[in-house]
Amino acid sequence: MGGAIIPIDAAALPVTDWGLTHSDIAYDVVPVWQGGFFRLDDYVARFIASVTTGRYDIGLDHAGICDALHRMVAASGLSDAYVAMVAARGRNPVQSSRDPRDCANHFYAWCVPYVHIVKPEIAAKGTSVWIAKSVRRIPADSVDPTVKNYHWGDFTSGLFEAKDRGFETTLLLDHAGHITEGPGFNVFAVFGSRVVTPDAGVLHGISRRTVLEMCSEAALQPEVRPLPLEEFWEADEVFLSSSGGGVIPVARVDDRHFSNGTAGPVATRLRALYFDWIMRPDHRTPVIRA
Repeated sequence: MGGAIIPIDAAALPVTDWGLTHSDIAYDVVPVWQGGFFRLDDYVARFIASVTTGRYDIGLDHAGICDALHRMVAASGLSDAYVAMVAARGRNPVQSSRDPRDCANHFYAWCVPYVHIVKPEIAAKGTSVWIAKSVRRIPADSVDPTVKNYHWGDFTSGLFEAKDRGFETTLLLDHAGHITEGPGFNVFAVFGSRVVTPDAGVLHGISRRTVLEMCSEAALQPEVRPLPLEEFWEADEVFLSSSGGGVIPVARVDDRHFSNGTAGPVATRLRALYFDWIMRPDHRTPVIRA
């Protein structure tokens, strides 16, 4: 923070930072696996696109952000890490102003040991997902889902529903009844050799992009298009994609069991392929350690 590397429990934001008071933040997360960043340039490029869309001025270019992340992860000593980069609106020095142009934008980053959004032992067997009934995904013309942000009000409501019913996580529909995404992941439905993922109301995740690219190698046909709930129920199998765990098979959605209640063969194959890709030299940037 402020160009200095500090322990994460010493990091703090002022209580009047618009990042806190208005959830006015854009961020991204890049994984580090066995000492190397995965697709670092792609993650940083998407972060910069979000920063540009949100009209943040953080005073760092692509190279400067990469340098900050390298220095921080090296100082942490972590070999496997979950690495966040953040642009916050900052404090408004004019006490009565509601003009976002007055705010002092700033950049900060943090890293912790690698985060699996679903525990590996659960993912290996297939996780459970609850489709939220009390809330729909925030419309794209209200909050742009392609800009990774902290607006989790809809996701949090869905998570309460899911956890209260014994499910691992939640998935949201849009107001037209189409599948969108969940907290920290994109979703895919498999129909034979076709792998379908929603085209709207979702983050264009780097893990999502990785899955779409892996499909060609795995002789699968990716489709990016609307995915109505009625069609989703007819899928052969379902899986999630996330920077926190790669490809995550799903065994159950609501009361519907997929792949006979286990991790499906396509998802299992792609999960193994993801962890192959994450180690490939052309996708990997070793952490620079002094």
